[in-house]
Amino acid sequence: MPDHDVKDLSLAPAGRLRIEWAEQSMPVLRQIRERFAKEQPLAGLRVGACLHVTTETAVLMTTLKTGGARPALCASNPLSTQDDVAAALVKEFDIPVFAQKGEDTARYYRHIQAVLQTAPQITMDDGADLISTLHGDERERLPGVIGGTEETTTGVIRLRVMEREGVLAYPIIAVNDADTKHLFDNRYGTGQSTIDGILRATNLLLAGKLFVVAGYGMCGRGVASRARGMGAQVVVTETDPLKALEAVMDGYQVLPMSRAAELGDIFVTVTGNSGVIRREHFVRMKDGAVLANSGHFNVEIDLEALGALSQARRSIRPLVEEHTLPGGRRLYVLAEGRLINLAAAEGHPAAVMDMSFANQALSAEHLAKQGRTLEKRVYGVPREIDREIARLKLASMDVQVDELTPEQETYLSSWTHGT
Repeated sequence: MPDHDVKDLSLAPAGRLRIEWAEQSMPVLRQIRERFAKEQPLAGLRVGACLHVTTETAVLMTTLKTGGARPALCASNPLSTQDDVAAALVKEFDIPVFAQKGEDTARYYRHIQAVLQTAPQITMDDGADLISTLHGDERERLPGVIGGTEETTTGVIRLRVMEREGVLAYPIIAVNDADTKHLFDNRYGTGQSTIDGILRATNLLLAGKLFVVAGYGMCGRGVASRARGMGAQVVVTETDPLKALEAVMDGYQVLPMSRAAELGDIFVTVTGNSGVIRREHFVRMKDGAVLANSGHFNVEIDLEALGALSQARRSIRPLVEEHTLPGGRRLYVLAEGRLINLAAAEGHPAAVMDMSFANQALSAEHLAKQGRTLEKRVYGVPREIDREIARLKLASMDVQVDELTPEQETYLSSWTHGT
């Protein structure tokens, strides 16, 4: 059995069943696995992954291993690990896993160090904690890294800063930016799973509530759409005028957070930034307001400022903390301000993660073949990979599309055809 740190290996049989259930909704990754089994494009490569340890991630890990890789996995969030899945990966699939749901910060970073001690040649990140640790405390391992991938918006933001500052030591493929990732995972996955997490944690009725969504990127669009579908009145807050204008055109009311704070019943942050909801907003909120975050890190709600304001705190339900403010008003923070969709629910449905993790698998293959020739930059997923994933997904859904005729191809490639 490989080196590991999971909560309870006796959970492995239950975890394996859940992995099998997820796999049924991941036909693209299954097709990639079949090819990987024959071609072995990752033969012998050590892959260090810092991802949410979920059933869908398990399908990705087994796909990489089938392709010849030697993966090791740790969690990218202290509350996102599914302990039965972690146990199954170790006991049933012989994959080193270092992750426990609810781990403290010290153990979280010990687990990252454990993955780095396997000397990965390809890294897979969700939030860039693995790569930032590698660039900080484990720099001696950098020469052995061929390249890496990044799963989420927050991580891509951090990595582009590293590129601009000239400190990025190896090429990264921004999986998050692939159309078959952010148009579906971020929008439909985050939208559904965020609502799922809020409902599991609170059992509130959304119909008739005023629901504030901070941020109108793809994730925010998904959350806003699903909240409106549940009967909520949706208000969007934004700093980007183009996204704010799009929200208005999509039929939402757009307000600054200072005004939305006075009106909202439920607040969800999905910006990738810090201090989105702050002291100046807490003091305006009505009694009973619920605060949740679906951005990667727990910095979007200023919990330190809220704690300083609070006269009393208590856990009133699992993953629901009540803060009593001066005057008796109560605010409720869900899942410690961490990713509500993974802390209180099961994360994105397997059907959308199928495409996201297909991008991860094929980007790893691309790095294995081309990584040593790439500059130390953040790259998009090659367009041919994006289109192939879309084609495979459509085929799995029995959806057919038209093909361009030779005449149409000629027309599109010409500048002389006009009216």
